[in-house]
Amino acid sequence: MQKVNSAESDKNLNNVIKIDEAQIKDHLGQIVRSTVEETLNDMLNAEADQLCNAHRGPQRPESRSLQA
Repeated sequence: MQKVNSAESDKNLNNVIKIDEAQIKDHLGQIVRSTVEETLNDMLNAEADQLCNAHRGPQRPESRSLQA
């Protein structure tokens, strides 16, 4: 009886999804890197806006003031 259960158990294990840990780690690394990069860029842009007292983005000619 024990051998039948063991054989059946082995057969069921063949239907289990196999996970490629290296691929998962690589994908998670890419996600973390892109998230950190995006966060740092947002922080740098906010700091630049604060220092310049301006907002990044397209400039409209009517909003520009020329100082001589």
